[in-house]
Amino acid sequence: MSHVQMSGIPTAATAGIKVSLGMLASSTHRCPAHDATAARRGRSPDGSARRKVEALESFAQGPFMAILDLVEGEGVDVDEAFRELDRRIAAGRNRPVHEGVRAWTAHAVRTYLRAFDRTDDAIVPVLQKWEYRRHLSQADDRGATDYVITAWGRCYTSADGRTRELRLIKNRLGNGKRTIAEISVAALVVAAGVPGPPPERVRVLQIALVDGTVETLFDDSVESALSLYRAHGKTTLGELVDNIEYRPGATCASCALAPRCPALPRAPGLLGITDRSRPRRTWSATNARQYRDCPAREYLRRQWLPINTDIEYGPAAERGRAVHAYLERQHAALPTVPCTSDVPLDWEYDDRRLSEDDLALGRKLIRYHAEVCPLQHVQDPSDVRVEPDLVFDDADADVVVLVKPDLLYREHGAWVWRETKTVGSDRRRLRDPLVEYPQLALAVTLISAGRLGGGRGRVELETLRPGGPDLVIIDPFTAEVRAAASRALTDHVRAWHADDRFLASPGPKCAQCEVARWCPSGTGTPVGAGPIMLGPTR
Repeated sequence: MSHVQMSGIPTAATAGIKVSLGMLASSTHRCPAHDATAARRGRSPDGSARRKVEALESFAQGPFMAILDLVEGEGVDVDEAFRELDRRIAAGRNRPVHEGVRAWTAHAVRTYLRAFDRTDDAIVPVLQKWEYRRHLSQADDRGATDYVITAWGRCYTSADGRTRELRLIKNRLGNGKRTIAEISVAALVVAAGVPGPPPERVRVLQIALVDGTVETLFDDSVESALSLYRAHGKTTLGELVDNIEYRPGATCASCALAPRCPALPRAPGLLGITDRSRPRRTWSATNARQYRDCPAREYLRRQWLPINTDIEYGPAAERGRAVHAYLERQHAALPTVPCTSDVPLDWEYDDRRLSEDDLALGRKLIRYHAEVCPLQHVQDPSDVRVEPDLVFDDADADVVVLVKPDLLYREHGAWVWRETKTVGSDRRRLRDPLVEYPQLALAVTLISAGRLGGGRGRVELETLRPGGPDLVIIDPFTAEVRAAASRALTDHVRAWHADDRFLASPGPKCAQCEVARWCPSGTGTPVGAGPIMLGPTR
């Protein structure tokens, strides 16, 4: 690990620094200051923060790892392992597991065991995970004398100890490939981690639990592993530990720095709920829509279970994403100019493979957008924010609110919030937009409270239809509108905020639920059903 000069993490002097492989995941949603603080053993200006714990097991891979520990460590069969987990839950030693997570766990365990059903017994499990440790005789520039690096996964060794194997766990492979820095750090932990004598050969594999695909990330000598780390991991880890950039987002819900974070906007009372007895969570308009359809759907999506891509990325949804992507690029381009009706035939991006009909309809919708493009009202790039990530801490509800407007633009010194929707039909439904779209109710509440800045801003809903564009103007400074938005926003949040169990609500929408395959209570049969599914979730 590189020992670059420490530069201002707001924590007390630290004797030990502990870094996990997961902190290196390439994600714009991670907060560097949060990771750096966690690396310094989670210390915060307030001391150790005590968090209220969810009633259900909140780590979706936890039951999977517990079952495999029983199967591989104690030699019980899978059915008995699930019965033992039930006994532990009944005794209060483990938290209850949502039935959907249980179904996923059953599928994941089966898939894992099939993928590694080897005929030879050369590889045996190691239940005590390896850790790379380094002790310095005196404190370095960070004030640290001890460094620890961990890599979460399943650990194995050959009977003669000459080969070590780490299996990293992912729900599915695809986007979010492991970086060379991640691979090098994982290889270091396997090559030089304790306990146990050092090996001669190092293997790092990755398995996708949804289908059992196994990918080899590294398979070479200890010397090669150490060399790879020196070239690609050492500097990256040093930068991680020393990075004090605050990047508010989902991690604010679990961050010990949040109460004093200088970059996290405070918005007490934003959601209209005063109740700090609940576990601290994040909430967004997406949570609201999913919960409205089915509490179990929202919960299973929040646990990042694999989705049915045929539903998530169906033709209409992909067309809408393609149109939004095109508009996002046009609005972010410099110089700042309004969109025009001159749309190229090959307007799509990212190889979305739209059908000819969807390509034609998408092009038509984009041309209609030009009629109401908000950039007609601005010239300065500083007056445009394209899909900004906004974060607010509602301390009254103990909820971190996340929202991403399609576009914010400034007119006469005040911010205007534009949401754009695409539909494939000219049929209009008489629904209250503040109820239909939770982000609009949130937008009205934020603007009327001046949380985006001063001035008389407004909210706009742009709907692009085959027959033309609709533009609805919502005034946050009209008393009736403000009251309606407040009621709608609280209604969107109240039941979700109080929920501990997130029970399924079966019905016609199960057919269009992207996580229905893991739902035993749904109208379909989940993939995880079968003899492993023993007993109800308590």
